[in-house]
Amino acid sequence: MKIFETTHLLVRQFTAADADSFFLINGNEQVMRYIRPAKSREDSDAFLEENIRLYAANPGAGRWAVAEKSNGQVIGMFSLLPVQGGAGKLHIGYALLPAYWGKGYATTLLEAGCAHFFGSHPRTTLYAITRQENVASEKVLLKCGFRFSELFAEHERLWKKEPVFY
Repeated sequence: MKIFETTHLLVRQFTAADADSFFLINGNEQVMRYIRPAKSREDSDAFLEENIRLYAANPGAGRWAVAEKSNGQVIGMFSLLPVQGGAGKLHIGYALLPAYWGKGYATTLLEAGCAHFFGSHPRTTLYAITRQENVASEKVLLKCGFRFSELFAEHERLWKKEPVFY
């Protein structure tokens, strides 16, 4: 199921057929460096099943595949997830395979993801969480209109964005 798209990217739900791509992302230590520990293949497969089940339980939230429209190749994932302990707050996130870093995809995903969020959710604030040392992601967040809100947890910053014209 398509969530949203950009000129070059399609964001859609993961399916069981995406197990190899899901593992390439979640098993990659470079990609997961600032997110969580990289997963083994077995743990990644279980995590994929869990994510697929969550689509029905949490409409409008989840971890989704990011694919190039030209060839359907999954190059990363995009997410809208509850902030732990955040009383109904959602945070936006992304992870891209290293071959796709530095190509503007992160900015494109966040801009389109924000438009999707503000166009389809009743909430008026969207959050993002970064580790303090993840300077590249903080630059993307600032470029996309997010503002630092608070130190969220040990080594993590909470950012927020409110709608402008969506």
